[in-house]
Amino acid sequence: MDHVNHNWTQSFILAGFTTTGTLQPLAFLGTLCIYLLSLAGNILIIVLVQLDSGLFTPMYFFISVLSFVEVWYVSTTVPTLLHTLLHGCSPISSAVCFIQLYVFHSLGMTECYLLGVMALDRYLAICFPLHYHALMSRQVQLRLAGATWVAGFSAALVPATLTATLPFCLKEVAHYFCDLAPLMRLACVDTSWHTRAHGAVIGVATGCNFVLILGLYGGILNAVLKLPSAASRAKAFSTCSSHMTVVSLFYASAFTVYVGSPGSRSEGTDKLIALVYALVTPFLNPIIYSLRNKEVKEALRRISEKIGLDFGRD
Repeated sequence: MDHVNHNWTQSFILAGFTTTGTLQPLAFLGTLCIYLLSLAGNILIIVLVQLDSGLFTPMYFFISVLSFVEVWYVSTTVPTLLHTLLHGCSPISSAVCFIQLYVFHSLGMTECYLLGVMALDRYLAICFPLHYHALMSRQVQLRLAGATWVAGFSAALVPATLTATLPFCLKEVAHYFCDLAPLMRLACVDTSWHTRAHGAVIGVATGCNFVLILGLYGGILNAVLKLPSAASRAKAFSTCSSHMTVVSLFYASAFTVYVGSPGSRSEGTDKLIALVYALVTPFLNPIIYSLRNKEVKEALRRISEKIGLDFGRD
């Protein structure tokens, strides 16, 4: 019991990245730029979906929810990354550390479930077009979106709680934020049971969701191939291409990080992979959904013209 109490009174030290000389300000500025662009891109999508009537569809509602998740997801870790890039090793209280661990994994699991819901939305739109709006009413959209948040924040309780109750002998976290693997390396006890429990929870959540997405896209592919014209098939595939790209990015990084034991990769590799899923992916998502999407670009043009006209009247 003393061990557990001690966990909550001690502090950790985030090692961050080892950058010296001219690399340090460049790394800081580069990270800051990507962070600000990520925030701007995701907030822009949320605003466009709220303001433009052409985007009042279930697909864009879920895209805006995804962008909302990404704003918080990237903001959970990047401020500590910027701090370590600017000041080097940074102390962090155990309470803040474990809260960061929990919130980061909760948002990650929420995004995982949300990608499944978005695949379901595309499946209903393509396979049941006549009943689509009845099946995916506004009330259903809100319930599905709410369910992803409840499921994500509930599932993340298990790994976060198990890690927070470990006795820790070392204080320096070989990372720029508090994540499972680097924290478990600091434990005084054998963590093999914890590793299996984490793998079971995260594996079941991501694995089952991934199988669901594959099954839904199997149904979509079957329905699209039955369409009479090449133009209609191309249009159907284009509505799914952005989502499939995001799913590929998300699961490629998730499986790389969380499949295998925490000690199976070097600490430097862990940090570099983390940059992909914690910084680069939230930055790319709005680009994928906007630059490759005519409807979003048209909505941006309409809103820009409306703002221009309003300023002109003033």
